[in-house]
Amino acid sequence: MKISICIGAYKGKDVVYHLEKIKEHGLHGLELYQWWGLGDLKRVAREQERLGVGIIATCTKFFNLVDASRREEYLDALKQTIEACGILGTRSIITQTGNEIEGVPREIQREAMIETLKQCAPLCEQAGVVLEVEPLNGLVNHKGHYLQRSDEAVEIIDRVGSPNVKLVFDVYHQQITEGNVIRNATQYVERINHYHIADNPGRQQPGTGELNYVNILKAISATGFDGYVGLECGYTVDTDEAIEQFKQDILSKI
Repeated sequence: MKISICIGAYKGKDVVYHLEKIKEHGLHGLELYQWWGLGDLKRVAREQERLGVGIIATCTKFFNLVDASRREEYLDALKQTIEACGILGTRSIITQTGNEIEGVPREIQREAMIETLKQCAPLCEQAGVVLEVEPLNGLVNHKGHYLQRSDEAVEIIDRVGSPNVKLVFDVYHQQITEGNVIRNATQYVERINHYHIADNPGRQQPGTGELNYVNILKAISATGFDGYVGLECGYTVDTDEAIEQFKQDILSKI
C-alpha cells in the first residue's frame, strides 16, 4: 500500500510545500480537495514532475448525486474535474452524495444516484480515472448525508457496474456509522479504490484513539491491496513528528 496525506496537513502552506514534505518523508502522494483553487495547473504539474510526487486524488467541483434535477450540473462539473486531472496526472476523483432530500422517498434518490453514476462511468473510463463515492457518518460530522453505510454503498456501485466507479472507504466514518471495520474494509476491497484513515474520537492521527490501526492495515494489506491509504486527519502534535510516529508505531509493524 501507498501512503498519502491531505492538503492542510501543514496549515497555511501551499501545495508545493506539501509535496516537498511528502518526498521528505518518503510518502507517496497528496490529496487535494479543491483543484480549482490551484490557479495555474500546468505550473503545479511542473512542480510535481520536478519532485517526483504528485496529487493522487481530488474532489468533484460540485456534488449532488441524489437530486436528478441537478444531474447535468454534476456531469458538467465532473467533466471540468476530469480535464484538470488530465493536466495534473491525477487518477482518482472523490465525490460525496449530498444530503438526503426531505419528502422524497429514499429509493427515488438512490435511483437518481445510480443513473447519474452510470452516466459518469463512460467519461471516467475514457479518461482513465476512477470516480470514488464516499460514505460519510451522519452522527458526528455530516448530519443528513445520504450515503452512510458501506453495504449500501457497495450495492450502488454494483448496480453501476463500472470498474471506474468505486468507493473510498473512510475508516473513521465507518467506525462511527457501523463499526465492524476490518470485516467491511476487507470484504469489499474489490470495490474500494482507496482508504482514508483517522482515529476516533476526534479525527486525529492514527494512534490517538480507539482504532487499532496496526491490525486494520495488516488486514487490508493481507488482501493484496496496493493502492493509497490517505491520512485524512488532524494532528495533536507537530505534523512532521506525527508522521514519523505513524511510520514507526504503525507502518513498521504491518
